[in-house]
Amino acid sequence: MRIELAKILLQKPDLILLDEPTNHIDIESVIWLEHFLVHKAKAVIVISHDRTFIDNITNRTIEVTMGRIYDYKANYSHYLQLREDRRQHQLKAYAEQQKIIADNQAFIDRFKGTYSKTNQVSSRERMLEKLEKIEIDEIDTSALRLKFPPAPRAGDYPVTVKEVSKSYGSNQVFKDASFSISRGEKVCFVGRNGEGKSTMIKAILNEIDVDGTCKLGHNVKVGYFAQNQASLLDPSLTIFQTIDEVAKGEIRTQIKNILCAFMFQGDDIDKKVSVLSGGEKTRLAMVKLLLEPVNLLILDEPTNHLDLKSKDVLKDALKSYDGTLILVSHDRDFLQGLSEKVFKFKDKRVLEHFESIDAFLERNRIENIKQLDLV
Repeated sequence: MRIELAKILLQKPDLILLDEPTNHIDIESVIWLEHFLVHKAKAVIVISHDRTFIDNITNRTIEVTMGRIYDYKANYSHYLQLREDRRQHQLKAYAEQQKIIADNQAFIDRFKGTYSKTNQVSSRERMLEKLEKIEIDEIDTSALRLKFPPAPRAGDYPVTVKEVSKSYGSNQVFKDASFSISRGEKVCFVGRNGEGKSTMIKAILNEIDVDGTCKLGHNVKVGYFAQNQASLLDPSLTIFQTIDEVAKGEIRTQIKNILCAFMFQGDDIDKKVSVLSGGEKTRLAMVKLLLEPVNLLILDEPTNHLDLKSKDVLKDALKSYDGTLILVSHDRDFLQGLSEKVFKFKDKRVLEHFESIDAFLERNRIENIKQLDLV
């Protein structure tokens, strides 16, 4: 992704078109890209579900919804406020107009056929015929409904990592990493791509051999959403078949209801996985994750391809999740208020920071572009 972005930026174009440019790049690269687009680019059209990113780089928001297009001269957060203001004004004007229509219609119904009121009745009928009806903007009320099952009780320390090192040939990914994660903690892994975040997850899951010890605690049941989870779905199966394959016991009778909660309704469940969008595949992969209660959730870039509404719903569900959470994400807005501890992967080390992602970013002054050594 960074290479593709670099190729575009080096052409010095008059207009840059970006479709989800922040997917698969790390926080520092996103911040660098923001700085470039704000200070170097001439004109930019971007499609993105990264709220902080679009707030920082845009001064105009074009909403495409329910078959209509709305244009606001504002960044995303301001647009949300303006859209709500506009809808409230519409609702007020609509209510006032409906009262006028009802009052006039009542007059017409009462005095129609009364000779002395003929002119007044006719006048009001013509007025109603010519009245331009106020319409209220339709809003998309479809929404993901997501709640994680209660977590079975695990031991005090679901994850223990002691003096763990990993190399691929001459490439040392990290060395002598040691940390533990307590039951119920919500932590995030941050660092540039290639610094070992996903490698550490694979080590915790015993998917790769490492030097040192990675141990899961007593009665730990893991739910794992891999960075490429959506691409692991069988494209030849339908949505229903994908879930029917993994559903066990009584839950099989609820498959249609579960899929409906994830915005797969009616004939949608008969669609092949191969024709689904990235967001639809991500939602379907999330359904599979929810079929069994787990007490250790490991999510590696779960928000890639999710729209803003679905990300908010997922974040709320994770906030109320009573198990242990390990989260790898580059989405600053998504991480805000979600993680209690930050593990930074850098220079072959894993450093533990007892603070929120906001405090971590501020303390490290990552948002100061001069501190970045990206090229």
